[in-house]
Order: sequence, then C-alpha cells, then structure tokens
Amino acid sequence: MSDATNKRHTGQACIELRETLNRTQHGKDLEQCDFVLVSKNLEAEPDCEALRKQVAFIEELTKKDFDIKTHVYKKKRFYGIVAPEAIFSKYKYLLKVSDSCNWSREPHEKVPEPTRIAIVNFILHRICIGNGEGFRELLQQKVFETAFSLHEEEEQRELKQKWARWTACLTWQPITEVRNYFGEKVALYFLWLGWYTFTLIPAAIVGIVVFLYGLAFFDSNPLIKEVCEADIIMCPLCDKKCGVWNLSETCTYAKVTHLFDNEGTVFFAMFMAVWATVFLELWKRHRASYVCAWKVFNWCENEEELILELVNNPNCKPTPYSHSYLRSTLVLVLVTLMLVLIIGLAIGLVVFRVVATVVLSEGQWELLSEHASTVAVMLGAVMHYLTMTIMTKVNRRVALYLCSLEKTRSFAATEKSFTVKMFTFQFFTLFSSLIYVAFFLGRINGRPGGYVRITGKWRLEECHPSGCITDLFIQMAIIMVLKQTLNNVFEFSAPWLSTWLKKKRKPRKKRSCSPCGRSTEWDACDDHEPPCDPELDTWLTNYNLNEVNAFSLFEEFLEMVMQFSFTTIFVAAFPLAPLLALINNVLEIRLDAIKMVSLERRLVPKKTNNIGVWINVLEWIGVLAVIANGLVIGITSDFIPRMVYRYRYGPCVGRDATGLDCMTGYINNSLSTVRVSDENIRRDFQPNQLVFKDINVTHCSYRDYRNNEDYSYTSQFWLILAVRFAFVILFEHVIVICKFIVAWFVPDIPQVVKNDRLQDKLHRLQKELRNMEQRSSDV
Repeated sequence: MSDATNKRHTGQACIELRETLNRTQHGKDLEQCDFVLVSKNLEAEPDCEALRKQVAFIEELTKKDFDIKTHVYKKKRFYGIVAPEAIFSKYKYLLKVSDSCNWSREPHEKVPEPTRIAIVNFILHRICIGNGEGFRELLQQKVFETAFSLHEEEEQRELKQKWARWTACLTWQPITEVRNYFGEKVALYFLWLGWYTFTLIPAAIVGIVVFLYGLAFFDSNPLIKEVCEADIIMCPLCDKKCGVWNLSETCTYAKVTHLFDNEGTVFFAMFMAVWATVFLELWKRHRASYVCAWKVFNWCENEEELILELVNNPNCKPTPYSHSYLRSTLVLVLVTLMLVLIIGLAIGLVVFRVVATVVLSEGQWELLSEHASTVAVMLGAVMHYLTMTIMTKVNRRVALYLCSLEKTRSFAATEKSFTVKMFTFQFFTLFSSLIYVAFFLGRINGRPGGYVRITGKWRLEECHPSGCITDLFIQMAIIMVLKQTLNNVFEFSAPWLSTWLKKKRKPRKKRSCSPCGRSTEWDACDDHEPPCDPELDTWLTNYNLNEVNAFSLFEEFLEMVMQFSFTTIFVAAFPLAPLLALINNVLEIRLDAIKMVSLERRLVPKKTNNIGVWINVLEWIGVLAVIANGLVIGITSDFIPRMVYRYRYGPCVGRDATGLDCMTGYINNSLSTVRVSDENIRRDFQPNQLVFKDINVTHCSYRDYRNNEDYSYTSQFWLILAVRFAFVILFEHVIVICKFIVAWFVPDIPQVVKNDRLQDKLHRLQKELRNMEQRSSDV
C-alpha cells in the first residue's frame, strides 16, 4: 500500500475520532461535576494517536455510565464528568456489610461531596484503555493535561469567612467544616497542627522564664565577673595572624553564653522531654473525640480500598501482599549510601567552617579577623540552610525512586514508605551538622603543640572558654529563623504570585454576558470572544488555580514534623525555640488554609482516622529528644564541670565559706597552661603571635584539664567525664520513666468516647434485631 493511501486512511480515521469526540459536547446539563479533565484541543493536531487514546478513555468512562459534557475554549478541551448514582449505591451497601467500615455511613444518607470526589478519583486512576495504559500514563504522555475536582462556591466562601483569612489567626478552627469540605485527612492535619500550636503555649512560657532567669543574673553572675575581670593570657585561636589575647576580651560572649547555659536549662530540658510525651498522649485523646464523631474510629484503609475496587469492578482481584528480600536488601544498601552522602556533606560543612575561620582571621578587615570564629559559625549555619534547601529536592527524588524499587501494593503503602525514607533523609540533613557542633566541636581539636589538623594544614575549631553551647545556639537560631521565615514567604508568595500572573498575563476586558446574567472578566486573545457560560466560567477559574498533587499534604506535614524535632531535640541549647515555633504556627495555619481554599485547586479528599505513620515518627522524635537533651546538658553544657567544681574542688569544700561564692575561681580552674618555650608550641605558633602589648609572653592558657608539665589529662578531667556519663544515664532513665508514667496515666481514648461508641453499637444491633424480627413476622 502506498504512502498516500496510508495517509488517506490515517486522515479518515482521525476525522472519525474527532466526530466521536465532538458528540460528547452535546451531553445533558450537569449540576456539579465530580471531576474535570483537561487536554489540548487535538482536533487540529496532525498525529491522531493521542486523540485515539483520549477517545478510548472517554469511551471507557461512558461504558461505566458516566455523564460527560465537553467545553472547548481556545486551545483547551474540558471534560466535565459525573458518576452515576449506582456507583454510590454500591459503595453505601458495601460499607454496610463490611467488617470495619459498616458503621461509618448510614445507608439512607447521601454520599457527601468529598467521598464522591474520592470515589471518582479512584475509578479514574483504575480505568485502562486497550493497551493497558492507565490515567497516570496518559497524563505522562500529555494525552490529558490535568484533572481536578471543583471548589464549591458557597462552601468555599464560608471557609474563607470563618477560617481562611489572616484576621482569623487567633480564632478556633472550624475543623468539622474543613472535614466536610476537604475530607478527613486534611481535617486531621489541621486538627493536629492546631493542637500542637495550642500545647506550645506552656512550652513557650517556660522557655521565656528560663531565658529571663539567665537574663536576671546577666551582670551579677560570678562566672561572668571572673571572665570580665580576668587577667589571663590565652593562646592564639588561629595560625599566623592571631596573637595571644586576654580572656576579659570575651566578656560579652560569656554573658550571652550564660543566657542559655544556666541551672534553668536542666529543668527546661526535662520539662520539654516530658512535654513531648504529654503532647502526644493528649493528641491521641483529642483525635479520638473527633474521629468518633465523624464515625471513622475503626475505619480500615485496606478494607476501604477493597470496597472501592469492587465498586469499580465487581470481578476485580485484590493486589496480593508480597515481600522480596532482594529488593529490601537493595533498598537498605541504597538508603545507607544516601545517609553516608548526607553525613559527608556535614563533614564538608565542618571543613568549610575551619577554612572560613582561617581565611577570615587572615583577612584585612579587623572586625572580621577579631571575630573570625563566630562569623565562621554564622556562615556555616547559612551554608547548612542552603544545603538543606538543595538536599530537600534530592532527598525527594531518591525517596520516590526507592519506593518504586519496593513495588508496594497500594498508594497508602507507597506513601508510608516514602514518608519514612524522606523523613530519615531530612532528619540527617538537618541534624548531622548540629550533632558535630553539639558533641564534637572543641573536643577533638587537640591542644597547643598538638593540634589536630585537616590535611596537616588547617587546625580544627575550638570552643570558647565560656563553653560550647553558644555555638550550638547560634547554629540553631540561624537555621530556625531562616527556615521558618523564608519557607513561609516562598510557600505563600509562590502560589499567590503564580495566580496573580495568570490573571495579568494578557490584556483583560470586562463584558456583561446576558446568558450568564453577570459581569465576568476574561482574557482577550486574538479574535476569540470571551466565553459566556457560567459552567465554563467555574471550570476555568478552578483550572487557573495552582496545581496540587498526591504529596501536597505530605509536604505540609513534613515541614511541621521537622519543626517539632527542632523544637524538642537540642532545645536545651535554645529555650526560645518553642516561642518561635508558636509564632510561626499561628501564621502557618492561616497560610495553609488560604493556600488550600483560595490559591490552589481542591485537594482530592481522603478518608482516614489518624495521621498515619507520622504518629510513630513523632514518638521516635520524643525518644531522641530525651537522649539528645541529656547529652547536651551532660556533654555540651558546662553544667557538670561547674557542679564538680562546686562540690569537689571549689572554695566551699571542707570549710566554712560564709560570704564567699562557691564558684569563685572556676574559670581559672577550667584552663590549662602551656610553656611558650616548648618546642612543639613554637612549631604551632610564630614568634609574633606570642607577643602581648609589646611583651613576649612565657605562658598562655587554653580550655582543657591537662597537666602543665607533661600535658596529660588530670584526675579532674576523668572525674568530670565519669560524672558526665553518669548524669546522662540517670537523666535519660528518669525521663523515660516519667514518659512511661505519663503514657500510662493518660488514656489514649477518653471514657466518653468509649461510652458513645458502646451506645452506637448497641443501637445498631438493636436496629438490626428489630429488622430481623420484622422480616420474620412478615414471612
């Protein structure tokens, strides 16, 4: 057959397909579409393969008795689809006879709009055309551009008035109305976020009190006075340019350190560890009250999925459970390699800080060279934030790829697996650098004459004589402020700007449409007249909103859970973290609400009765918070060395010290001294570095507990080390016991909820019994 004949047959086939497609345009009027499909208008396209697939998919919908109406506007074709009532009748019946979901909806009740949308979305993604391609593949091939459900104007307006506006920041959320519009999954997210924000209030208050406690003794603390009045010559902090210096030069730094490293810090760390448990236990009760009222308390995800499969295809075969040790091993290896990469980036940040300290100290700017270490810490925190931003995108791609290797049986299983992997990657990305600052900074750098150097050139950083906790505070404060502020700015401004640009992209003209009976604004484009159809008006308005996907809500959860981890882990170094989180969350609730209601297309509702695997993640964060805060107080903070000095080496030991502060002499006791004449010292420092006020020094001090003769560790060092570990073990065991007591003392389910469910079951069984007796009497 000739090429001309082939083209003629192909052209004829395309004409027939277009005629078939156009016949859907004259469908009956639809009140409210369950879903709208959008594609390019393929009538003018020379290749009709995409057109053939589009027609095949529409015909599959028609076979299932879906009502379809088409609108063509400019270069887009819109399909409005409405599912037949028979589908929802099947769904209600299967709910009634199911094991776990039989109480979630009364048979005579109308299926609510969120459930309708969820059912239709499920069916759309289960329809396959002749070659086995499903809707997801057709979207990837650009046969269809997108699919979305419509916002309901009246309900949307009510949510804007009650909830999705900035002026409602300090009002309670209408959670039930949110559930009736977006479904249980979105409602539970906002319920959890609201509860988390509410319980942050006592944590923020205690954090402020601890901060004010440190501020109250800002000038009168004897340790601060000792630093500010010291006449102790300290060893150079860097190579070449840095010289010896007087400890009193760091008076301000010592004062700042005391704000976050005082006796109140220990209490605050214990309080926050218990707070995390109380928050989770009370959340479980709070959730139970709502899901019971929504009649989804015993809802089962797998059973719901099976019901939807039967609604779509009564002859379906359930996807069997499977497990592959080979795939699991491969995924485990790849996850390990990814974590090694993330830890490698953290080591890279350490090297960056070390090099930055050297470069800044040798620079021409006196202010930067004098505070090179502090500036390097700040630059390291900014670099850490940039690394987190970039790695978030990388982590997402890797987590999705690993989920595809696992071949999970359902989207719910995929989402759970993705959540665990993504959180793990993000956790290591966020905390790897902080772990170094908290537990390794200043402890592996060596001593004068024996410094540990990177590639034998750059010496590792040291802690300030007042302690290392300020470095951790600076790192956490910068990251938290940058992360929350910039994330919120971009999270709101990006969809708002996108929506605004869509409206302003082309010239607009205002026209009164008589069939519509109202004035509307439309893009003026070439010779096309603005459409005068209220239905198409609604479709286009929703189409021009920002797109959402299956993981849109996941992103919101991940952001808040990472904040929760930041608020609880290492909080001993940053008592103001709960206050910053509280302020952020008050705004975050309204930001997310405005975004979902006004700036984005309607999320596909999903039924659930909990926040999924996130509750397990939160419980693990609570455990890690106990460990991390115990280590921060025991190792990072100077709390233990101060206590050892007070009760073992201080001036109050074994004598009457009336009128004498028991911490007098602590700073000098925590320093060791080296002789400048030592050959190793002269190898580390140049002669010009060992001059103070034109006088050659003979000794200089550094922070450590070493013998001044042979530089070996003193007995005080080993005693402090033993007490540090003893404290960490004691702290963690006491807090863990408290957490278990709280978890036991506070039941997960309120008694009123249990009684309501008991009454509900009794009434249902009585009703079934009466129906049976009625049928028996009729016979």
